[in-house]
Amino acid sequence: MGDTLPKFRAAAVQAAPVFMDREGAVQKACELIAQAGDAGADLVVFPETWIPSYPFWHTTPSLFSGSVFADLWKNAVEIPSAATNRLGQAAKRAGAFVVIGINERDLVARGTLFNTLLYLSPSGEVLHRHRKLMPTFTERTVWGFGDGSDLDVLETPLGRIGGLICWEHEMTLAKYALYAQGEQVHCAVWPAYSSQNDHIDFGMRQYAYEGACFAVSACGVLTPGLLPEELGGDSIQANGGSAIVAPNGRYLAGPVYDREEILYAEIDLEDAIGEKHSRDIAGHYARPDVLQLVVNARRKPIAHFLSADTAVDADGIDADVTVSVVDRLESVRAYLGSLIDRIEGDGDSEASEALAEALASIETASAAAWRGD
Repeated sequence: MGDTLPKFRAAAVQAAPVFMDREGAVQKACELIAQAGDAGADLVVFPETWIPSYPFWHTTPSLFSGSVFADLWKNAVEIPSAATNRLGQAAKRAGAFVVIGINERDLVARGTLFNTLLYLSPSGEVLHRHRKLMPTFTERTVWGFGDGSDLDVLETPLGRIGGLICWEHEMTLAKYALYAQGEQVHCAVWPAYSSQNDHIDFGMRQYAYEGACFAVSACGVLTPGLLPEELGGDSIQANGGSAIVAPNGRYLAGPVYDREEILYAEIDLEDAIGEKHSRDIAGHYARPDVLQLVVNARRKPIAHFLSADTAVDADGIDADVTVSVVDRLESVRAYLGSLIDRIEGDGDSEASEALAEALASIETASAAAWRGD
């Protein structure tokens, strides 16, 4: 008989947000999750920063408005919070994995926002979060940068699930980082500007084909009058384009434009295995002896605090080990210094210069050890 691979139903939600209203958007999300659950969906994907809205105004003069940013901040989502608890309970009632775009409010600095994909489990727990690595162009005035610590693929009963946000799909190495983790189901989220219809269309089909994986693409849609005039109004068009794509690059559902709709498709992971027979780009169709990707998966905190009590910094580096390394480097530096003095006395300038370079390297390494580099 052999192994049996998962089969399940995926849903891509194409719906307008409740603009700049966290509680209203969470309520609408819970209703849509329930609707998808009633339709038998095991995986439900929402668009980019759907709570409390994608900041479409970053293409208008309101880009420079601190008060508009403050409104977005006040309606952003903290992880964990009452908002994530409500979304988790909706996922639990539906018995589905939920992936939803949020504006995430940083718990430490209390000022920076992140463009985040929030993953919720069928048991109602926060499973994972991914922060957009590189906000695009003027988006950088709204969101901070993510890091490689959450560029992960999740092992679930549905298969290996990963996701990227909008133009992260133009970051070739970020895509390959997910392929290299054996991604089987990809969650893609977009705002999505109507001018990008073709871009999203070919981008999603290419992603699924290249990775021999399924792509569940959830795109935003704006309804007339949703955006205030000072924030772009109806001059800003976002008409969707949500779709579900098979590993051969063909559509299983969609694309759908100009309306709110939940798209559904049956996912059979055996189809992905069949496609990998000819091209497993992170397996037999790779050449790691020629080309390799290095991913820095360390978290990048803004500060490291060491104390005599804990002797451990924010990344878990033992301070005693750091001191030991620096002490050894200091001993080597002292020895090299004595050698330089002796060689200079003998008049060997070339050896003296070489040792001086080695000494400079030791000093750099010592400083780096203290910084935790």
